[in-house]
Amino acid sequence: MWAICCALLLPSLLAGARAAAMEVSPGGYSPKIHAVRNPAYPLDVVDKLEEATMPDVDAYMAKKIAAGKNNNCTLENAAIRREWSDLTEAQREEYVAAVKCLMKLPPKSDKTRFPGALSRFDDFVAYHMTHAMQLHDNFHLFGAHKYFVYLYEKALRDECGYTGYQPYMNYDRYAQDPINSPLLNGNASSMGGNGASDPTYKGVPQPGRTPNIIKTGGGGGCVTEGPFSDMVVSLGPTSMATASKKVAKNPRSDGTGSNPRCLRRDVNRNAAMGATADRAFSLINDHKDIDGFYNELLGSPPKKNDPYPWGIHTAGHYVAAVDPGGDPNTSPGDPIFYFHHTSLDRLWWIWQMQDPENRLDAVPYANGSMTMPMNRKHRRATDPKDTVVDLEWLGPPVKLLETHDQLGGNSGAFCYVYV
Repeated sequence: MWAICCALLLPSLLAGARAAAMEVSPGGYSPKIHAVRNPAYPLDVVDKLEEATMPDVDAYMAKKIAAGKNNNCTLENAAIRREWSDLTEAQREEYVAAVKCLMKLPPKSDKTRFPGALSRFDDFVAYHMTHAMQLHDNFHLFGAHKYFVYLYEKALRDECGYTGYQPYMNYDRYAQDPINSPLLNGNASSMGGNGASDPTYKGVPQPGRTPNIIKTGGGGGCVTEGPFSDMVVSLGPTSMATASKKVAKNPRSDGTGSNPRCLRRDVNRNAAMGATADRAFSLINDHKDIDGFYNELLGSPPKKNDPYPWGIHTAGHYVAAVDPGGDPNTSPGDPIFYFHHTSLDRLWWIWQMQDPENRLDAVPYANGSMTMPMNRKHRRATDPKDTVVDLEWLGPPVKLLETHDQLGGNSGAFCYVYV
């Protein structure tokens, strides 16, 4: 019935826009999951690996259910997070509308502490900018961001009526030409377009790497096309190094004051090429331990003779940098932040599912094998089993290792798969 349904819908989808056309994905997935694909984008090596892993996920879940450890999560009732271009135009526009709705709702964060937080959308920016060191330490990068994105998705659904789930971006689909991608082309069904040309913007410095800068793609100014051309950015910046010289300093030294301005972007192939499918496949396939996976994700050590030696984490962040997306602390102020960290969550999940018994609870450097320099203040402050992720006003605290399990973790609140 599903195949017939999709076949009937395909002509109308094609009529809407080529990039919105959908078809049933060939094989690989559990029959419990409806996997649909955009025929404009052939499956890459990571997509194929994910499909090949699904029978193992099915077997893993069967064992988990038999042991009574699934917290009522099954593959039949799991939410499905899809790639942006695999959504129909109507589904994309519904997501855009929900994000804009969140930007209009009043904030729940402390107005005295965050006078620059103007909306529920800004509540998430405010948390990230004041907890950035912890969110990006070796314990929290994966699990805490999983929870952060989940709570954002929950706000879109519960407070703004969104009926889907948080999409991710497949970097490889857009790497060669991100400006004309369905994610960033400035159409009504996109997440907005590029910024206007700003000659003062040179790119994102990358000290210690060669090249030592992600050169500008020619943007840098205010976004003038698409759903977010009228967006008001208020919090930040906390760092002027990655912003245009035209961005005013925040009235508060910590960036929490009200600093209303436009959304600025530099949609950048030079960044995106650091996150292509071959790199993502190597990230997953070449590392049996979490330390190696973590280091390569962060591009440490930088690869020699590589024109894009950023690491996928950095590359994805700067696909559309400048302000606020170019500032590591306030980066959730650009709505595409959530596509990037959802994509990282997907890559982590695929890696985990290659050997879930040994990888699900793996924490970088938990056994002391520190190969990447870390701030001593944030190194292994506690045992991972005792560590709690507390996102304060965004959601209730949860144990770190509960955030590692997207199929039953967080007392069953986490129950989703990627296709």
